Amino acid sequence: MPKIGYVQNEPINGNLEANFDRVEKLLAGVKADFLVLPELFATGYIFENPQEVKKYAEDFTGKTTTFLYKMAKKTGATIQGGFVELGEGKAYNSVTVVSPHGLVGSYRKIHLYGKEKNWFTPGNKPFHVLTFGEDHEWILGPMICFDWVFPEAARSLALLGAEVISHSANLILPFCQNAMITRCLENQVFMITANRIGREQKAGLELSFTGKSQIVNPQGEILSTAPADEEYVDVVDVDLEIAKDKWFTKKNHLFNDRRPQYYHLK
Repeated sequence: MPKIGYVQNEPINGNLEANFDRVEKLLAGVKADFLVLPELFATGYIFENPQEVKKYAEDFTGKTTTFLYKMAKKTGATIQGGFVELGEGKAYNSVTVVSPHGLVGSYRKIHLYGKEKNWFTPGNKPFHVLTFGEDHEWILGPMICFDWVFPEAARSLALLGAEVISHSANLILPFCQNAMITRCLENQVFMITANRIGREQKAGLELSFTGKSQIVNPQGEILSTAPADEEYVDVVDVDLEIAKDKWFTKKNHLFNDRRPQYYHLK
């Protein structure tokens, strides 16, 4: 069975090398097919201003993607992790997805939260799925943190065929983990939420991150939950074929029964 998992870390704000070293230690001996790391897992979350954000911005030849490629080769896993992406001269809150064979793809956060609107440019590309794998073709749907609030995000990815929604997060509110159970049920997908722990105080902000990373299956069952205040790694076996079955009852299909002509979504 495929093995999916997450890394829950406590980054030191602004210290990429120390954060890379810590994640490498957390992943020592871990073997998996797919792993998710938190949003901005190597930079920390709070920035002084847009100028500081640009200081950490990098493309896909930069330190973060290079580090994840190294970890992918060590673990045998395709890995998703958050970073500050430099694109078109702008800074995006993004995830990069890297396999042992190289870059798979990326996603730019569409729904910016709070002060992020001062630091980043909103994502300018639609939600999309990424495919990879040899023994099994994985269909992955990346999301970042506050995207969870918008059910259209998970539904868009599920309609595109996502079997696993990979959610890199820096959560400070207590609601997401419960909401993700509903997202899994209403879309019949697996969900991996990789959150961080710890506190950051900078630029007049003081934030506490809630941990409790989790994996949920298409039936809304929680397969793994991390502590609220400890670094943690977990990997579970899953049957991805379950996510292909969109029949909710014998007569009700989650997607075929939709009647979008009666929805007001714009």
